[in-house]
Amino acid sequence: TPSSLSTETKHEQFGYRKVAEGEKEGLVRGVFSNVADSYDVMNDLMSAGMHRIWKDQFVKSIGIPSLCSTQQGGPSLRFLDVAGGTGDISFRIIKSLEKHGAFDQMNASPSTNQAETNQAETEQPEFKIPSSIVTISDINPEMLSVGKSRAHKRFSKETLNHIAFQEANAEKLPFADNSFDLYTIAFGLRNVTNIDGALAEARRVLKPGGRFLCLEFSAIPPKYDPLGQIYDAYSFAIIPTMGKVVAGDYDSYQYLIESIRLFPKQEELCDKINNAGFSHVSYQNYTGGIVAVHTGFNC
Repeated sequence: TPSSLSTETKHEQFGYRKVAEGEKEGLVRGVFSNVADSYDVMNDLMSAGMHRIWKDQFVKSIGIPSLCSTQQGGPSLRFLDVAGGTGDISFRIIKSLEKHGAFDQMNASPSTNQAETNQAETEQPEFKIPSSIVTISDINPEMLSVGKSRAHKRFSKETLNHIAFQEANAEKLPFADNSFDLYTIAFGLRNVTNIDGALAEARRVLKPGGRFLCLEFSAIPPKYDPLGQIYDAYSFAIIPTMGKVVAGDYDSYQYLIESIRLFPKQEELCDKINNAGFSHVSYQNYTGGIVAVHTGFNC
């Protein structure tokens, strides 16, 4: 009946489980609260260290040397790393920016950046304005805490002045329109409740011509079926058990494996990025499609 339809509970996928609408965000937050302290160790064990190579290649694909050259050293560049609490991607970006003088240029021209900030504040006072070169955003405060601690151990005070940490939901970013030149998200998009909403937010906060890059677990093509079978067997039989032994947490790692299998395949994710309004959308597989990098431009 119409009345029964109106009261029917809507559901979301949390791994292979169906949960009530609105519940997934808290459950995902709990997963990453549980794994924050052992996150890097587990990543090394689960991927046999491959995650470091994937992340290196991902950051290399950004082309930071070219960006800094185009921007006279990069004083006006703004980078946003979403779901990046522990700093794995952003710290690689920062190292490259340091190497190519972006922070030196920023220190030499503070007045220009402050003027830009004041103008943006006038236009959108309800949003934060990114005065820092690199903003690291994550919905989970425990992950951000790990990242902050690492940043203070790795970078100088001068560099730290140009890094900001922001607790935020990828679907409701607290930043002004047209704020960033680059938006990265690594192994985080599959954990958001509304992928389409997160992609729309990514486009909103990017400047015209800004670039979106996503590194995420993906799908091994049928032509590599033997690899796919080995990967599936390893994922379901080994990784959750490894999580229990190393991190004392079986369920969180079982969810992570299930979430990978439910995430859109390469072409489907391209369609979603296109539908969000991005142009020149493409992807590149790493390691036979175990992970893929998707990119698009806000044109």
